[in-house]
Amino acid sequence: MKQSIVTIENLSHRYTRDWAIRDINFEIDKVGILGLLGSNGAGKSTTMNILCGVLNQTEGDVYIDGIDIRQQPEEAKKMLGFLPQNAPLHLELTVEEYLVYCAEIRNVDKHQIKQAVAEVMEKCGVAHFAKRLLRNLSGGYRQRVGIAQAIIHKPKLVVLDEPTNGLDPNQILEVRKLIKEIAEERAVIFSTHILSEVQAICKEIKMIENGRMVFADTMDAFNNYIMPDTMLVFMDNPPATEELSAIPGITGVELLNDRSIRMRFKASADISKKIITMSVQQGWELKEIMLEKSSLDEVFAQLSNKTPKK
Repeated sequence: MKQSIVTIENLSHRYTRDWAIRDINFEIDKVGILGLLGSNGAGKSTTMNILCGVLNQTEGDVYIDGIDIRQQPEEAKKMLGFLPQNAPLHLELTVEEYLVYCAEIRNVDKHQIKQAVAEVMEKCGVAHFAKRLLRNLSGGYRQRVGIAQAIIHKPKLVVLDEPTNGLDPNQILEVRKLIKEIAEERAVIFSTHILSEVQAICKEIKMIENGRMVFADTMDAFNNYIMPDTMLVFMDNPPATEELSAIPGITGVELLNDRSIRMRFKASADISKKIITMSVQQGWELKEIMLEKSSLDEVFAQLSNKTPKK
């Protein structure tokens, strides 16, 4: 039976006349990483700010572990940790001092603060920098400290907003690994506008565009999203492109090399059957025929274009 840590129902919000988000609905499992994807200005930040209790929604309900965040904000916020896009670091403090401060404002028992700080520093790989000022850390290590403050009170849900933004490739890999480890014990929402980041670590994805949910499924389903009117054909003895273009239902032919061809076709046409039959009749020596998968960027663009404007 599916167990959810977050339930969002009919969530809508507007700042003036226009809706920033409209009728958002989804649930989040208690363990694992969910990717919240959307272009800049799509409504991700509004959704996260409501989820984290920073903003009161215009309509709809948000429940964290069954607690209504608008009705019982303090109880609900105990369940979550949040790393905004710009980590709330006090650069004049050392790593240890800052995490002690975070533990105190998160109401960690004063007798357990020392242990809690030691545990998160070890988990996030910053224990050897305990006495170093935050201003003297690299971007990657500052981000690790930001993640540490988000989990120091052992929340059931961690919300990370663009956690790899601005990091170099090695730092990105390190932060990804850390996030995966954190998600073994709790739910993580990974919000970003970078498709490859979601693809690298998330099992489920929710995509918001123009304030509305346009995709909600597994990462595998998203990766397997295909263009229904494009195929790749491989032949050892292909005909001229003009001959292929004359096939009823074919709308475009592109010769990729001497044996590979991309074809566009009408969705209603049974092109595969026609190509196979004609290949046998004409001696084209067909080797393979396959629907062409869209790149993630193409899928994103397709889904965005289907979204009604606010």
